Order: sequence, then structure tokens, then C-alpha cells
Amino acid sequence: MITPWEVSEDIDYKKTMEQFGIKSIKELLDDIENPHHFMRRGIIFGHRDFGRIINSINENKKFAVVSGMMPSGKMHFGHKMIIDQLLYYQKHNAEIYIPIADLEAYWARGMDFETTKNLAIEEYITNYIALGLNPDKINIYLQSKNESVKDLAMKLSKRVNFSEMKGIYGFGGETNIGHIFAPIVQVADILYPQLNKKIPTVVPVGIDQDPHLRLTRDIASRANKTKEFNFMPPSSTYHRFMTGLSGGKMSSSKPETAIFLSDTPSKSLKKKIMSSKTGGRETLEEQKKLGGTPENCVVYELFVYHLIDDDKELKEIYDSCKGGELLCGSCKKNCYEKIKEFLTDLGEKRECAKEIAMQIV
Repeated sequence: MITPWEVSEDIDYKKTMEQFGIKSIKELLDDIENPHHFMRRGIIFGHRDFGRIINSINENKKFAVVSGMMPSGKMHFGHKMIIDQLLYYQKHNAEIYIPIADLEAYWARGMDFETTKNLAIEEYITNYIALGLNPDKINIYLQSKNESVKDLAMKLSKRVNFSEMKGIYGFGGETNIGHIFAPIVQVADILYPQLNKKIPTVVPVGIDQDPHLRLTRDIASRANKTKEFNFMPPSSTYHRFMTGLSGGKMSSSKPETAIFLSDTPSKSLKKKIMSSKTGGRETLEEQKKLGGTPENCVVYELFVYHLIDDDKELKEIYDSCKGGELLCGSCKKNCYEKIKEFLTDLGEKRECAKEIAMQIV
């Protein structure tokens, strides 16, 4: 079972897509004039009803993007993937909603509200702004302070029973009632942009968040039948998780696996990158003879996801690695220099962004 709170590090994306009816994004790429590089490179691999969002973009019509955050630790490059997608949608004039899931953090993680709020400001919102999101064009709110969302959650909770929640999320007799109710608040967050107007809405997520999307679409359909609401089922896109530096999933709780957005260039960061898992061969001779396997390399993945915008440059690295000409040591040094430049620039922007973030929430 895949849930928003527990997901295997070894995900079979194809099997999951087939099981839950997620379609491949490849079938839509020709319809997008300038697709995000995550789409071109297969990082965003699946979707639900993304066609209506493409229509909104192509016809320059309004649409909404909902991307919640549950602050639970320092932000790393895996989290940056969401911001990159929000920046793409911001360029296409989307209305962006960013709920801070402090109620879920309290019920599911046992975090107090003040800690969640401070973490959201100091880490998440600060980085969102430092990376380029326009603070005047995003709607950020705390779940616990948004009365409209809480009222909507109360009304929508009537449209689902415990058996269904147990089937979707695996809840048991030991699960606290707040945790069981948390997904209903998530449903309200996703449908919140449509409270006053029917508008196409997309939610960019990892595959672990799909249970929320399935539940939202079901509840929206049921609520519409009562004539009390007139919701458009939300669209969604699904991206792959980033691999940690040592393999497995990049995680805030395992600092050795992650590059944090608040990191500064240092010997320890360089050491972490230089010792990261690669797709290189066991010996230099084998590397030159057989070539490397960039598709299994964390360093190459960093290039693909975050560090290289030019597809031609990326292909040159791939071909040089496969051909045995590019060696892991020089590739890692190149990676560190790019990360060093990125983090230095981001660090300068974070100082100003933090002051703005403190005024938003």
C-alpha cells in the first residue's frame, strides 16, 4: 500500500500507474507548446486529466494550482522539484494556492502548531520566494487558520465513510480520529480554489499523494450530486522521487542522503557529493572499456533534475559516460561546482526572502 505517510523506496511506477488508472504524460507532450523539462525528461511521468490544464495554458485561461506543504524538516533538492513546477505554472498565469498542513502535522506527526508555523516560514516559504515565486501572486495559508477550508472539510466529510478511508489509507483501530480526518482537510484544500468559481485545478505530487487525489475526485463527484457544490474534478501530475546521495530516497531525516537548500559550500558538502553513489564501474579499466551507467547514477540524476537546463549538454554527458570517456571523479567535481554556484546564489536571496516570508503567515 502506498500512503502519504509511508511509501516504499523501491516503487514500481508502471505497476502503480496500471493499478490506479494513472495515464502517461508522454501522450500529451505534443499538445504542450513548451513543456517543463521534467515532462520532457520523464521526471513527471503520469497524470490525471491534465489535458484540461493544457487547454487553459494554450488558450491563456485561468486555472489553479494547489501544492500543500507539511513542514517536517529542512528542505532539500527533492522538495525543490515542487517549486520548479510552481514556477512553470506561475509563468502561465496560474492562481497558486499553498496550504500549510499544520493540522495534519499535529494529528499525524505530533508536531505543535508554533513549531510547524516557524518551520514553514524559515524553511519552506523562504525558499519558495528565494527560488523565484512571486509572493504577491501566491495564496499561502495555515489550515488551522482558514475557516473556509475547515467548514468545507466538515461538509465534505459526510460524503465518505470509515470503511472507504480504511481501504484507501490503511487506517486501523489504533489510528487517532484527527489523523483519519486529516485527508478530508486535504480534500478541502484541493477544492478550496473552486468555492467561489468553477476553475480547472491541477495538483503536482509524488505518487505517494495519489490517495488524496482519488479521494478528492470521488468526494467532489458525490458533493456535486447534492447540488450544494459544483466542483470540477482536480487534475494531477506525478513525478518521480529523487534518489538520495547514497541510494534509496532522499530524506530530511537522513542528512547523509540529501543536499539541503540551506546548505553552504563546504568541505563536508563536497565530501558528501564526492562519495555519492554513481553508475561507474569497479575499476578505471572497466569504466574505459565498458562505459558507465548514468541511468543508475545519483550525480547524473542531479544534472537531469536540477543542474543542467540544456538538453544538448545533458546528452553529451550521458554519451561521454556511456562511452567510457567521462570518469566519475571529474563528473562529481563538475556537479559540486554547479551546486556550489547554485547554493551561493540561493543563500544570498534567502536573506531577503525570509523577511518577506515572515509577513505572509
